[in-house]
Amino acid sequence: MEFNVKKLASDAGVFFSRAMQFTEEKLGQAEKTELDAHFENLLARADCTKNWTEKILRQTEVLLQPNPSARVEEFLYEKLDRKVPSRVTNGELLAQYMTEAANDFGPGTPYGKTLIKVGETQRRLGAAEREFIRSASINFLTPLRNFLEGDWRTISKERRILQNRRLDLDACKARLKKAKAAEAKAAAVPDFQETRPRNYVLSASASAAEHELRLTQTEFDRQAEVTRLLLEGISSTHVNHLRCLHEFVESQTNYYAQCYQFMLDLQKQLGSLGASNCDIQFNSINTNPFPEELAGRTVVPTIVGVPNTVAEGVLNPNEVKPPASGTRKARVLYDYEAADSTELALLADEMITVYSLPGMDPDWLIGERGNQKGKVPVTYLELLS
Repeated sequence: MEFNVKKLASDAGVFFSRAMQFTEEKLGQAEKTELDAHFENLLARADCTKNWTEKILRQTEVLLQPNPSARVEEFLYEKLDRKVPSRVTNGELLAQYMTEAANDFGPGTPYGKTLIKVGETQRRLGAAEREFIRSASINFLTPLRNFLEGDWRTISKERRILQNRRLDLDACKARLKKAKAAEAKAAAVPDFQETRPRNYVLSASASAAEHELRLTQTEFDRQAEVTRLLLEGISSTHVNHLRCLHEFVESQTNYYAQCYQFMLDLQKQLGSLGASNCDIQFNSINTNPFPEELAGRTVVPTIVGVPNTVAEGVLNPNEVKPPASGTRKARVLYDYEAADSTELALLADEMITVYSLPGMDPDWLIGERGNQKGKVPVTYLELLS
């Protein structure tokens, strides 16, 4: 118990001495040992690395999981060292709803078929998103988090120790300066009865202060070297984070490439469904019941301004005339391969002229490129004014 009391008193004295030194430095009443310029640059670089790593980590977490409640839940599971439960992605949930809706509406109907196709693509997109989040978390977030929770904590601890060593060093310098000043002042006093004992005591006090200063300087230099080595290790941290950043970009590239390919496949599937639906609509026009006065007569429904071949669902490009309402320019977004002679093959980024005809499926337009004409899917176009 006695040892603990002495240690407590000693620690309290050291703390009080450091507090006084720090306060006097802030008030400009005490000198402060300055670190060399290279060391200061290392400190500034380390602080910059820590601050930007925190911001990049937090924003990447937001990118991968926009739901703040889900992020808090994952954080708690991580702190409790428990496995985060698997969570359905938004794409997978949308796919489930679309599939259930298709079953209710009828999987054989045009709307039901389309819902099934889109739902399957959403499921694949959700699975790709899940894999991207997993890969990014392992290859990018984990190294950043390890730096902040491991290396940076060590650096911060050693910097605090260095700060305390510097305060002790400056306090020793101040005590030595006061001791020498008192010794010089005593030597100047012509009192032969008091000078020698006083000078002896002051000289001993100055010698003790010099010895303490040497010890404190050694501890400060040793701690400064340890801290310097840790700060120079920030360069290795940058190299490691650079490698992780490349892996993150590669994962993100693969994810978006998969999404792009899934959507291209979906557009082609919907284009095929749109063509068949167009034929169904034209056939439904031909099977409409006629008035009794037309019974027994051959009647072909005619749409004003549109050749009969279009109304019958068979497009002859040579017979199609642009409507009086005019045409529009369109830029092709993706390559499209014509399914038959009634369609027009497209190349990405080319410009074509398009227009619609009465009775056509809204998912299709008539496209013209020079002397070539044919049906083109709207989803492959960017309509311009």
